[in-house]
Amino acid sequence: MSDETKELKKQLLSTKKNGYDREGGVDTAAMEAYCDGYKAFLDAGKTERLCAAETVRLAEEQGYRAYVRGMDVKPGDKVYVCNRGKAVMLAHIGRKSLAEGAQIAAAHIDSPRLDLKPNPLYEDSELAYFKTHYYGGIRKYQWVTIPLELHGVVALKDGTSVTVNIGAGAGDPRLVITDLLPHLGAEQSKKPLASAIPGETLNLLLGSRPIGDEEDTGRVKLAVMKLLHEKYGITEDDFTSAELEAVPAVSAMDIGLDRSMIGAYGHDDRVCGYAALKALLDLEETPAKTAVCLLADKEEIGSDGVTGMQSAAFDTFMEDLCEAQGVPVRVCFEKSFCLSADVTAAYDPDYADVYEKRNSAFVNYGIGLCKYTGARGKSGSSDADAETVAYVRRLFDDADVVWQIAELGKVDAGGGGTVAMYMANRNITTLDAGVPVLSMHAPFETVAKLDCYETYKGMKAVYQAEE
Repeated sequence: MSDETKELKKQLLSTKKNGYDREGGVDTAAMEAYCDGYKAFLDAGKTERLCAAETVRLAEEQGYRAYVRGMDVKPGDKVYVCNRGKAVMLAHIGRKSLAEGAQIAAAHIDSPRLDLKPNPLYEDSELAYFKTHYYGGIRKYQWVTIPLELHGVVALKDGTSVTVNIGAGAGDPRLVITDLLPHLGAEQSKKPLASAIPGETLNLLLGSRPIGDEEDTGRVKLAVMKLLHEKYGITEDDFTSAELEAVPAVSAMDIGLDRSMIGAYGHDDRVCGYAALKALLDLEETPAKTAVCLLADKEEIGSDGVTGMQSAAFDTFMEDLCEAQGVPVRVCFEKSFCLSADVTAAYDPDYADVYEKRNSAFVNYGIGLCKYTGARGKSGSSDADAETVAYVRRLFDDADVVWQIAELGKVDAGGGGTVAMYMANRNITTLDAGVPVLSMHAPFETVAKLDCYETYKGMKAVYQAEE
């Protein structure tokens, strides 16, 4: 190949590289420090409530204060609102008026899990169980025979709440869902993955030791309820007003002999949520435009409800800030930009048939931009315009962020959604972007450290944008 052809190729053709091959290399020390913080965040935030509480703790450490309606806000002020303990909205007030818009990063902090039913406790064949109802898009076969923790709250009739934590402490017992032994599983093995483990069999095994006399009934159930009453002061009727979630009993850990990846429960979407939060907390100077971080709940089941992205809670927060500056919120929204920060599917060569390789996100190629998500004919997608993608390309390149652009998989192979369309529906210019994930929605997902760190850098570039 002639030098002229080489130069032409370099000038005209795409030359996306593995992040480790870029000029100047990788700031390994900064990347590892960031990822250590992220792993600690994951371990502290196994549920949306725990995640919101950890977010508030970290924010207050950096000088954020709870916003009260009517409070004066001026450039440099740092405020937050925690929405019912499950979602958090934070703002670093910028030098420019909100009439010129805000720079927003929106992620979600709920993850697929198993929720207890309202009447969960029962006994069968002298074994005690909790009935569950799965939350979000899980592959049910992945949740059997793994150790599980139980977290949440029990709201009592007197108005108080009891925090439940079973399995997270050192020496704590864990829970489990049993599966059929292979010796008797011939018929089960013939079933499709989607139906081999029915949802009604995702029952948590609680105990087997009876109390009382031999002729009594329900002795194991009673024994379990006695333990719960002794520890938490609750009765069986209190489950009616409880929110208890079973999640994998696993800590975030390095993956691979080279320690280049992180394995954990909840990367979707806390890997983007932490990046959005950490980038905001790390702003050293007052940004030009107000920087807003939104960590929402309920994305995995459609973003509905008072803590979801379709709630008016975000509009209320922004309207309050705008009113403090005498700006109509609609004026702010039409000048704002939002990076809808949600994970995307990393190309997995073991399952290559569902990916379109030219348009897939790859591990170690940085934050993945997604012009559209959705399913089939882009259903359920905001489908960002070309100008918006160009804007983010410029921001990222100017900030030396390693990035790629991708789809979720082959056309008609499936699909998925994010909060992007709910932000776009508010007349906010929006683009999806996030960390590529292997084994997405599994109880144990995997991401690359480089992609985590580049996503953080991308969020910071959005907050620091001058226009």
